[in-house]
Amino acid sequence: MIALHDSTPARTDISRVPYLPGLDGLRALAVVAVMIYHANHEWLGGGFLGVEVFFVISGYLITLLLVGEHERSGRIALKDFWFRRFRRLLPALFVMMSALAVYMSLFQRRPQGQTRGDFLGGIFYGSNWYQIAVGQGYTAAEAFAPLRHLWSLAVEEQFYLMWPLVMILILRRGARHLPRIGVWLFGVSITIAIVTGALFAGGDVATTCAPDRMNGYWRIAGRCISTNETLYLSTVTRAGGLMLGAAFAMVWRPGAIVRGPMRDKGRQVDLLAGAGVAILALLMWRLRLTTPGHDFGIRFDPWLFRGGFFLTGLATVFIIAAASHQRAATGTLLGNPVFVWIGTRSYGMYLYHWPIYQIIREQAGRPLSVAQFVLAIAITVPITEASYRYIETPIRKGRLSALYGRASRAVTVDREARRNITVVLVSALVLVGTAAISFAAADNLCVGDVACSLVDSGATTTTTTAAPTQTTVPGVVDPTGSATTVPATAAPTTTVDLDALPAIAVGESVMKGAEGALLAGGFVVDAQESRQGPEMATELANLRTNNQLGRTVVIQIGTNGTVDDATFDQMMASLPADLTPHVVFLTVRAKDAAWIDGNNERIRSLVNRYTNVTVADWATVADGVELCDDGAHITCHGAAPIRTYTDMIFDAIGHPELKPATTTPST
Repeated sequence: MIALHDSTPARTDISRVPYLPGLDGLRALAVVAVMIYHANHEWLGGGFLGVEVFFVISGYLITLLLVGEHERSGRIALKDFWFRRFRRLLPALFVMMSALAVYMSLFQRRPQGQTRGDFLGGIFYGSNWYQIAVGQGYTAAEAFAPLRHLWSLAVEEQFYLMWPLVMILILRRGARHLPRIGVWLFGVSITIAIVTGALFAGGDVATTCAPDRMNGYWRIAGRCISTNETLYLSTVTRAGGLMLGAAFAMVWRPGAIVRGPMRDKGRQVDLLAGAGVAILALLMWRLRLTTPGHDFGIRFDPWLFRGGFFLTGLATVFIIAAASHQRAATGTLLGNPVFVWIGTRSYGMYLYHWPIYQIIREQAGRPLSVAQFVLAIAITVPITEASYRYIETPIRKGRLSALYGRASRAVTVDREARRNITVVLVSALVLVGTAAISFAAADNLCVGDVACSLVDSGATTTTTTAAPTQTTVPGVVDPTGSATTVPATAAPTTTVDLDALPAIAVGESVMKGAEGALLAGGFVVDAQESRQGPEMATELANLRTNNQLGRTVVIQIGTNGTVDDATFDQMMASLPADLTPHVVFLTVRAKDAAWIDGNNERIRSLVNRYTNVTVADWATVADGVELCDDGAHITCHGAAPIRTYTDMIFDAIGHPELKPATTTPST
């Protein structure tokens, strides 16, 4: 009997998925990498790849579970599978979002109108597609975005909904076909990597799409959709890791490995795991999601989108092979108690850490200091542990009713305890209900870009930039970059009293942040988000043609990209000294923008080339101003930065205050 059992293993033993502590250890490494990256991109620039590691692990384990269930029972119980997934994921998610909603209703009222869509996306597991639609990817800053991390959970949950249906069709062909199907799935993962690489938009990408800066954007149904953000967030393009894990599950089942020729290859798979760890470490250290653009905007890392994700998945498979092999040392090393403790709580850590980070730093994109990071971890860990013990584990194991029953019996004889519990529960429901009403009543606000900060200043913004006014003035620039010709003076088409025209300020989104203050001081303001040098030259020519440039013109350009000397010359062709004797150029400032110093050097040199130009050195004045986290905009820290900015402009033109403007430019 015993001999028969040894020589003929039960089918259920082969299909059973054992507990693999090494995979919990791998989860631990992945979640720690992500948390470090989210705290400060400079600490671990490729730490976001931990999410790809999670995708591969999920694809592997879920496929193993489905194959095992089919082998044991001959079917896949969809209802039971989905219920187990929901019971595992939804309770902690809803608790986190409820607590966050209460916090925001008490302490962060304004962002409610910005984050309502994030909450709905989180509830229905569509966060990734919502973020794609509104342009709120990981590169967007200057917003309180406490649920931005839910995009990856949405990708996984969509996989959990669809993959069992696919597996039912696959398993109908029989288990003997699984290795061949695994090869096909590996091919699917390669295909996704190839398509992602082909669609990737290289080069400089503007932070907001504009008609002449459409590199890296698709226009779909009238909306600008970021190409690379879509590749990063969409379920289809991020399914490569899930498919890689699923493919490996069809050829590498732990119960079968220990009974096959690979059972004595523990040392070899350990070497494979070592290579996988080295590859992951190198990728996380070297890859970046974005870097500053060479001439404007940002650049996405081409190595990431052209093979980086696939290589991350392949390295993860190497580690899974050893972590799931009973005779390999990798499983023991990764399955140490510390790693297992973190790994078993990795879902909660991922779920809670991001909103805690956001509450501490108040804006997406702002790096945490070491002290802030330590504080965030000190808050995250106990919350995660409480969630794991009292929410996730009891519900996942079906013990919540028993726990409730014991609590009820304990207070049956104690009326005061029963009354206190009732008060706590009712209070929690009232708080959550009040928060829900508060969110429902909140005004709709912009989401995910610089426009959100401009709302605070009273400036009017649009989510996409309108095309500049067309003109027949000679010398209109090539939309790809520099001015092609420098026109002669664009004279007014009719005679007007230039002395009667008010001063006009023409600029970009930094100036737009001070629009209200400038209007109150008597300026006409023509400021537009993401405006580039060529657009400015064209706009000035249009304003001159339409008799809207008086004796004083203030210009700020160069925050969003390189402006060369020829483009500045084209601007000045519309501003001759006899018509506009007082032209003030503002220097510019922005963090991590390679073109800023060169632009400022060219702006400062204009005083040597044009007698009617003076320079107001905002780049220097801003040293004493608290700017937004991008180091450019002035609307994130109250009225003081705006006041300093406008005072500098008034000082530059020699008037502390102007008469109210009576005309507005046509733009």
